Amino acid sequence: MVNEEKDDSKMSLLEHLTELRSRLIWGFVGFIVCFFIAFYFAENVFAFLMMPLAEQMESRAGARMIFTALHEAFFTYVKVAFFTAAFVSFPLIASQIWLFVAPGLYKKEKKAFLPFLIATPILFFLGGALVYYFIFPLAWEFFLNFQTSGGEGLLPIEVEPKVNEYLSLVMQLIFAFGLGFELPVFLMLLVKANIVSAAGLADKRRYAIVGVFVFAAILTPPDVISQIGLAVPIILLYELSIIGARFIEKKRVVENNDGEQEFKN
Repeated sequence: MVNEEKDDSKMSLLEHLTELRSRLIWGFVGFIVCFFIAFYFAENVFAFLMMPLAEQMESRAGARMIFTALHEAFFTYVKVAFFTAAFVSFPLIASQIWLFVAPGLYKKEKKAFLPFLIATPILFFLGGALVYYFIFPLAWEFFLNFQTSGGEGLLPIEVEPKVNEYLSLVMQLIFAFGLGFELPVFLMLLVKANIVSAAGLADKRRYAIVGVFVFAAILTPPDVISQIGLAVPIILLYELSIIGARFIEKKRVVENNDGEQEFKN
């Protein structure tokens, strides 16, 4: 059986460092360019993030968002530009990391690793889409129900969200859901590395469910909607990961059998 060769010739340490510097520069330049473009459209991006709240508050007269520090709105747009640039430039940064690492991998390793690299931003985007289109409307409606109209001897309690606090809450939820949706990638890599197995994942299911709810409780606001909305999809993804792990293990057995037959011949 012929050993599979790597694609590149050996490089010296200095050449590796030079290559790494080049890749880092390209990734940094791409991020900076995306940041300035995103800052130009930061107001539009923030308006998009604000839309679920605006739809819940549109029936209320005089509904608005406020900022209490002179610099608050400016730095809010800076944060919006930073998060947007990080998301948009991720494919470029990931491709630079791939171009640096790929020459040192065997063709079989490249073929195995590339799908995970592609799935990472897609799953993060799906998690962000779920929280934006499903969780935000439910959570904002839940929080807004704590307003009171007041009465005799009582003052009304009305919400006036601050732009900075709203952005922090929104990005916290998007990050939590996006990170949670990366679970299949993480588990499949562990299965590929033979660190965990499908049987082990199935046996530890009850502990995984508890861990998921703890994870959801830490990364989401203290409301039932956000916590359940994050925990349930992650549990479903865990079950799908078990199915994927079994598929990987079956494929590994087939490849090993083919390799043994080829070696005997």
